[in-house]
Amino acid sequence: MITGLSHVCFHVTDLQRSISFYRDKLGLPLAFELNLNQGKVRGVYLRAGGRTFIELFQGTPIPTPKEATYKHICLEVDDIEKTVAVLRERGVTVGDIKLGGDQSYQAWLADPDGNRIELHQFTDKSLQVAALKRLGG
Repeated sequence: MITGLSHVCFHVTDLQRSISFYRDKLGLPLAFELNLNQGKVRGVYLRAGGRTFIELFQGTPIPTPKEATYKHICLEVDDIEKTVAVLRERGVTVGDIKLGGDQSYQAWLADPDGNRIELHQFTDKSLQVAALKRLGG
């Protein structure tokens, strides 16, 4: 059955700008490119840790008449204070670090197309940590 989250995919308005953001600002390594028959890069995969990737395709995000159910992606970090400091040094606008209702630390940012990204660090009291212990993870 389901073993994990493989990837999240975004259509982006400027592929090179988005690659630069995810690779150079967030520090995610470029895993591979997806090419058209003419050899033109149409998309990429960036590794987001473990077996998880972020997939980017050149395209136009299609607006919908209703509010989308997608709200954000969340990236787990090992040291949220250091991560936020490094991202700010790299010119990324990152919100303040807060303790969420799930008892995990979080800070928010957005990619060049406005896709919201939550940075997330578990604590000993995180509800997710308790759930992982209960579920054997």
